[in-house]
Amino acid sequence: MRDLRALPKAHLHLHFTGSMRRSTLVEMARERGIRLPRILHEDEALQVDATHRGWFRFQRQYDAARHVVDGEAAMRRIVREAAEDDVAEGSVRLELQVDPSGYAPHVGGITPALEIVLDEARRTEEELGLSIGIVVAASRTRHPLDARALARLAAHHSDQVVGFGLSNDERRGETSDFAPAFRIARNAGLAAVPHGGELLGPSHLREVIEHLRPDRLGHGVRAADDPALLDSLVENGIGLEVCPASNAALGVYASPLDVPLRRLREAGARIALGADDPLLFGSRLLDQYEIARDAGFDDEELAALAADSIRLSRADEATIARMLAGVEAWLATPPPPRP
Repeated sequence: MRDLRALPKAHLHLHFTGSMRRSTLVEMARERGIRLPRILHEDEALQVDATHRGWFRFQRQYDAARHVVDGEAAMRRIVREAAEDDVAEGSVRLELQVDPSGYAPHVGGITPALEIVLDEARRTEEELGLSIGIVVAASRTRHPLDARALARLAAHHSDQVVGFGLSNDERRGETSDFAPAFRIARNAGLAAVPHGGELLGPSHLREVIEHLRPDRLGHGVRAADDPALLDSLVENGIGLEVCPASNAALGVYASPLDVPLRRLREAGARIALGADDPLLFGSRLLDQYEIARDAGFDDEELAALAADSIRLSRADEATIARMLAGVEAWLATPPPPRP
């Protein structure tokens, strides 16, 4: 088997605070005198049920981690370390998702919060050679007018912001209320990348597709529950950002191997594997490819997944062509002999 670390791949589903190294979080909390929940300072992955209570527990841990990110230096460190970790795992493209609202109180507003992330992403891209785009995400737990403000901010920075998302608990808010925000983003040429089809099934997924017109879906795995819906996704070229470890950690499936990767793939879905929130789930991008390998995907199929992730990214055409050539080179290199 070939080394998956050497396989060029794009990472399209990674949240800002959730990308943090646990060692960084513990260090910053200690410096600030902040007491963390036990699970955040011990080597333990979060595991909850797919219920409101389970999501509340997950969100409480995430909010505790975000509380430590109290200024520009911390924000810059998160961007830099997320990129370093991705490069170490063979990622050639990172699209990092951030909701500036969560960090705005510490830096003077959503505009400087986003500009700090963008500036550090530019610096990091130049120094590490990793192609980086930023996705601005609104939250279902906030008012749709807040989403419109974020969409306008994202549109203003469309030279570097590549997409607009909608995250948090799918069971919160009315999907249709967020349609105007996605219209603003789409008119600026940004990709529509809302979460959908993880905690809720096909009927809710249809609402997301109808009202938000996604280019990619954050997760989308529950489309496998409805063959007609899955066929429609494939026909319309909507990509899926599939995060097997987090799906299992949030109780959507019993284990990462139960995530219907094979079923989605055989239906023709384009898939980009993602880590979601490594800080909480203890599993990074490379681990998702290992999960796919354990699920029976051979090297050709894994290369096809990596190629899809690159094609689904918002990198420019020349960069995509270069990255795809790297995937072909990986597959053309004979695997090492078995011991």
